[in-house]
Amino acid sequence: MGLLSFIKEAGEKLLGHADAQAAEDPNAANQTAADAIKNYINSQGLDTSNLTVAFDGASRTVTLSGSVADLDTKAKVKVAAGNVQGVAGVNDDGLQPDDPQVRYHDVKPGDTLSAIAKEVYGDANKYPAIFEANKPMLSSPDRIYPGQKLVIPPQS
Repeated sequence: MGLLSFIKEAGEKLLGHADAQAAEDPNAANQTAADAIKNYINSQGLDTSNLTVAFDGASRTVTLSGSVADLDTKAKVKVAAGNVQGVAGVNDDGLQPDDPQVRYHDVKPGDTLSAIAKEVYGDANKYPAIFEANKPMLSSPDRIYPGQKLVIPPQS
């Protein structure tokens, strides 16, 4: 798919003092950030055994390569990597399997999963499909935040 953009001010706070460390040793800071992001992806119950994560602090971009089990896992891995505070983009050109065009939604202030379902499917009651497609990153349908990027599954 290429580069997927994220709002770098939104997301999980994993990178901590990466900017201060980057000034001293950018390579070490990038590796520390990449390790933290990979550990976060793994903590979401997603298999990272064949996944390589790299981080470029200058562009605030995560690069994913290797392979994952299926397209569902690939979409979740990309969203988990990007929904980290300080990440502005995720490049998945090196990640297999290749996927058809996947839809995403950037959460805006006041959004709910029901409102998003109404917007994309025309039916607010289809919000569970969006919730399921974003588990385990979402622990509850009520816990979304502005700036978060969600996977929008095809309408069934």
